[in-house]
Amino acid sequence: QVQLVESGGGLVKSGDSLRLSCANSGRTFVGYPVAWFRQAPGEEREFVAAQNPTAAGGRRYYEDSVKDRFTISRDNDKNRVYLQMKSLKPEDTAVYYCAAKKTLYSSNVEYKGWNEYDDWGQGTRVTVSS
Repeated sequence: QVQLVESGGGLVKSGDSLRLSCANSGRTFVGYPVAWFRQAPGEEREFVAAQNPTAAGGRRYYEDSVKDRFTISRDNDKNRVYLQMKSLKPEDTAVYYCAAKKTLYSSNVEYKGWNEYDDWGQGTRVTVSS
């Protein structure tokens, strides 16, 4: 079983940077696509970024509003996934979740729906003040 724990959230100012980390204390997710989602108060959970397994090419893809500011990466040796966030904006304020997709996938498909992922962490809160 994949057991995910996010960390690195906090209160920052507009324009600041922050790096979120997702540690997997369970079975390795080296072979799974991983993703970050976020959920703002009163809003639905939305896709932020995802990365395919390294062995499948490790392709990354992003939600348009974060494409030039956020970078997803994975460290297979440490069994961790990261989300580097730069030029943060107040609208980035949300609880950020990492997720892993254990079911069959295609490296040519972009999985942006929350219901396409199987394992989730508890989330880490990011608040960006103006």
